[in-house]
Amino acid sequence: MDRYLRVQIERDLKKKMVFLGGPRQVGKTTLAKSISKDPKGYLNWDIAEHRERILKREIPSAAILILDEIHKYRSWRNYLKGLYDLSKERKILVTGSARLDLYRFGGDSLQGRYHYLRLHPLSVAELKIKRQGDISPLLELGGFPEPFLGGSQVEARRWSREYRTRLIREDITSLERIQDLGNLELLMLRLPDLVGSPLSLNALREDLQISHKTLSSWVAVLERMYAIFRLSPIGAPRIRAVKKEQKHYHFDWSLVPQMPYRFENLVASHLLKWVHFEQDTKGREMDLAYFRDIDGREVDFVVTEDRRPIMLVECKWGDDDLSKSLRYLKNKFPKAEAWQIHAIGKKDYETEDGIRVAPAVELLKNLV
Repeated sequence: MDRYLRVQIERDLKKKMVFLGGPRQVGKTTLAKSISKDPKGYLNWDIAEHRERILKREIPSAAILILDEIHKYRSWRNYLKGLYDLSKERKILVTGSARLDLYRFGGDSLQGRYHYLRLHPLSVAELKIKRQGDISPLLELGGFPEPFLGGSQVEARRWSREYRTRLIREDITSLERIQDLGNLELLMLRLPDLVGSPLSLNALREDLQISHKTLSSWVAVLERMYAIFRLSPIGAPRIRAVKKEQKHYHFDWSLVPQMPYRFENLVASHLLKWVHFEQDTKGREMDLAYFRDIDGREVDFVVTEDRRPIMLVECKWGDDDLSKSLRYLKNKFPKAEAWQIHAIGKKDYETEDGIRVAPAVELLKNLV
């Protein structure tokens, strides 16, 4: 299966280096190797033999050089700068399971030399799902290729457990200075239960008996490692918005135990994938947020462009009444596309003020 970023990567490699980030096991290496088609050009920092060749600068003469997980090398940016400047004809594709745009270690010496693309899990649009009922396997198994294509809920649960362990014991320890891995693992176990509500760091801090500073840094680490992502509330002069409370979601939404919140997480992930794609490939100033005001009105997701809402999305499990908060926000921003989508309902109509109430597939199949 060709992944959705393949054409963009091939296009960008003709001009600059390409950094391909995203969660571990989301398919970055498989995609990179399918583009190269030359196994000699692949070097992985986590493999001792490859690491030695990288450090000795024994670089293979392949048309496309793939460097996997090289961000774990402290001087990786200067190393890449030297490789790129020495031979700009060489195509270099760098992959990593962390925010490659954040792990700079001493400044961005690569400014102007690379394009950064983010690979997300499989989605409704990428899988070409057209019917609402066909979303169920994606909701149950998550969007990571191995558990989704495996088709087994038992194996998907085993995969998620092993995934969490490897993320903490291998990836995080190689990049971050964290001593208390036991409590970090407890944090990862606790977070899926808190999806859908503002994330209270004070309550979590009391649960785990750690300092607010430590907890904040751990949550930031999980974000940098593509385990979770956080959304901030939208603020605008004409709405009395709450400004500080953030919500969080998981790239592996199968971790979320309650199905209505898992569905909300799936939609959040789909919207973020679309936003990142538009940012990375077209340079659009888009962002994903949510809405809550001091009067208690809330809308699950607000997509903005140039800080103006362009899409409002409310998630419901079934055929609920139209959200009053969504109607309120639509009236404030009448030009924004507005959706109330559901997982198991049957309703499909448009209100007189332009809000589409429909099965989730009707929105998600048109993203990316």
